[in-house]
Amino acid sequence: MFSLPGHGEWIIIILIVLILFGGKKIPELARGLGKGIKEFKEGMKPEQEKPKELDDKKKDEDKA
Repeated sequence: MFSLPGHGEWIIIILIVLILFGGKKIPELARGLGKGIKEFKEGMKPEQEKPKELDDKKKDEDKA
């Protein structure tokens, strides 16, 4: 059966990711992933629950 990786496996996975992407690229990738998750969660909310700011932005774009 499959199980979650242990401590040793996580260290190997982290080292491989560091080698492939480098130390400078990882924060950029994490930031992009976080923004994507945030936008996905906002998109999943019904219209009534969306923040008023989005409605204001739409109204400003319509006026322009």
